[in-house]
Amino acid sequence: MAIVIVAGFAAAMYLAWTGVRTRRLRQRFGPEYDRAVESHGGRAAAERELRSREERHEDLDLHDLDPQQREQYREQWVGVQERFVDAPEAAVEQADGLVTVVMGERGYPTHGFEEKVAHLSVEHGRTMDHYRRAHVISDRAAAKQASTEDLRQAMVHYRALFDELLAAPAAGTASGTGDRAPRS
Repeated sequence: MAIVIVAGFAAAMYLAWTGVRTRRLRQRFGPEYDRAVESHGGRAAAERELRSREERHEDLDLHDLDPQQREQYREQWVGVQERFVDAPEAAVEQADGLVTVVMGERGYPTHGFEEKVAHLSVEHGRTMDHYRRAHVISDRAAAKQASTEDLRQAMVHYRALFDELLAAPAAGTASGTGDRAPRS
């Protein structure tokens, strides 16, 4: 009888622990959590992938931009938006390039789209859908298969990630880069 009770208690503790982990990952990664579940064929595999992303993320030397850099990049973004009127495909390409430059300045890897998404998703999971959509449209634009409205949408999507990457440090964080607390 005691073995059954201990086993039941251990099972209950394990379920509670996995529930807490799942809630934490859902909260941290937002829509990216559901995307990982779908693409990895289930919750357990997706959570292993997301925890792996967190571990790799810990190895990055991330930092915020100083106010002068943020202002320079904002001015560059305005220039990209202004070019959209006369050359929308070129502006979308420049928007992608500017997002990549800012990622690099912040300390994120800038090679391979999926690698960029994996690293960005740890702190910017709620924006990854925007980035993915912008990337798809950008690819279609390169093949001359995107309408002007598609290109406008790509700019909106790139802007969402751009704004997050440029955001001023959050008050109350030691490094200013967001959630850097130890993970469970």
